[in-house]
Amino acid sequence: MLQSLRVWNFALLEEVSVTFGAGLNILTGETGAGKSILIDALGAILGQRISTDTIRSGADALRVEAVFSLDESDEALCSMLSAQEIECEDELIILRKVARTGKGSILVNGSRVTLTFLKKLAPYLVDIHGQNENLALLREDAQRSLLEGGDSELRTQLVAYAAVYTDWKEKTRTREERAEAIADLGERVDMLRWQEKEIAEAELSEGEDEELETEIRRLSHAERLVENAAEAGNLLSEDGEEGLSVLSALARITHALDEIARYDDGLANAQTMIEEAYISLQEASYEVRDYLDSIDADPARLDKIQTRMDVIDRLKKKYGGTIPAVLDRLASVRRELESIDNYDADMEQLDKEIAALCKRLKELAAHLTARRQEVGAELSKDIARELQGLGMAKARFRIVVTPEEKYTSCGADSLSMLFSANVGEEEKPLEKVASGGELSRIALAIKSIVAARDTGGASMVFDEIDTGIGGRTAQMVAERIAFVAHYKQVLCITHLPQIACMADAHLYIAKSVKGEATVTQVTALSEAERVREIARMASGDDVTEAALANAREMLEAAGKKKAAFQKKKKPAKQ
Repeated sequence: MLQSLRVWNFALLEEVSVTFGAGLNILTGETGAGKSILIDALGAILGQRISTDTIRSGADALRVEAVFSLDESDEALCSMLSAQEIECEDELIILRKVARTGKGSILVNGSRVTLTFLKKLAPYLVDIHGQNENLALLREDAQRSLLEGGDSELRTQLVAYAAVYTDWKEKTRTREERAEAIADLGERVDMLRWQEKEIAEAELSEGEDEELETEIRRLSHAERLVENAAEAGNLLSEDGEEGLSVLSALARITHALDEIARYDDGLANAQTMIEEAYISLQEASYEVRDYLDSIDADPARLDKIQTRMDVIDRLKKKYGGTIPAVLDRLASVRRELESIDNYDADMEQLDKEIAALCKRLKELAAHLTARRQEVGAELSKDIARELQGLGMAKARFRIVVTPEEKYTSCGADSLSMLFSANVGEEEKPLEKVASGGELSRIALAIKSIVAARDTGGASMVFDEIDTGIGGRTAQMVAERIAFVAHYKQVLCITHLPQIACMADAHLYIAKSVKGEATVTQVTALSEAERVREIARMASGDDVTEAALANAREMLEAAGKKKAAFQKKKKPAKQ
């Protein structure tokens, strides 16, 4: 609900602060006083574009601030704010500034937002109905919401349909993707089979490349290995012309130490170390001998393993750099080939599932269309009856639900509202034939019917809905506006006393000269001031005692009518 609106330097509004209450807030005043300017300022809060020409003469910028109270019914609005990391508790403050340079800023609860985001918030805050406004009811999504909002059976059917539609849409998309992929799959299958054959025939094993590299190094240097191993073996165990071998020398040392030990054990520790060294070196000589015997300088073997290594290196270069990576690629290729091999079976199963879903979707869509037609026919009668009471006795209104072949997220039908204001005129889509005033009355008729079940948090604004009406029609318009105001906040600009006397809060807008400038002021009227203003609206500026008495009678009658509405008020339809 809109709690307050503050405006600085907006056209004639130098600095104005207006507090609004629940129920019906009436705005009256002389023609040209600036009533519509106040609504334009509210429009700025709702994301309407503001020209710099709107800035008051002598000012560098204009500012508009609106404070809205939030409650549990504003869950969708709070979700939008939370998505932008904007705090959302029990109050929403929107501040918009437009500078003469063209630059502007928008703050929502202190967080800077874009004009686009502000426009998205607007439908949750205020629904403006005026002769120059494009009403929400012209949008098909709003028309569907109107049709479905008051019928629980229709909402239940829509939930069931949406679940099947989502599944059908997903499977259809999957099938299209697979069909598109298979069209270019011939060359890929050939490539995959060639890769599988190339890798599989190599019969790779992890660690094989490291073992082969070691063997290649040995075979490539076999002569040097033999030469060095033979020399090592000779020095360890073979006496030659150059002298004793290491083992022979150690044997002589051991003998000498044994002789010493017969008379003195001072070298016992040295003797032990020599004996251990002899045993170790003897074992080493055996290993050197065995190693020498194992060296095979076979050129044919070297060629064979070098050829094998070339194969491994080529595969590693193509498929990942290591044998494990090559083997992983083989597994991946085989999985993809298996999937392709199962393509026909998978597509056949998918086709069966899609066909079953399509059949079910057709049934549910037909039920939806039939129910919408039933609800639409009932709602059309109600709206037409309300329009007659609002001074449009010859008007015809019809909601038409037409079956369509294409499935959408909300069914397989199109919806349109047809309207004819006069006898002999063909019914045409509402947006093509209804004038601004007619649209406002149609909106009022709709709101009168659905007010009790309309849980939307948006306040409603009627900008001069009374244009071109009077007498009994004006009284019916007044009563319907008052009825809607029992369920949600309504702001209404009017020139008719019949509507003004229904107010829960009456605001008077006046224009005056301040210095050398014209300014507009907004004043909340007391009960006595209300009587005088309604008398002025009914009788003109010459307010007589008779006019005041008449105004009092009108207010008393309006009070009784509003009380009767309150008694008839019922809980919102679930």
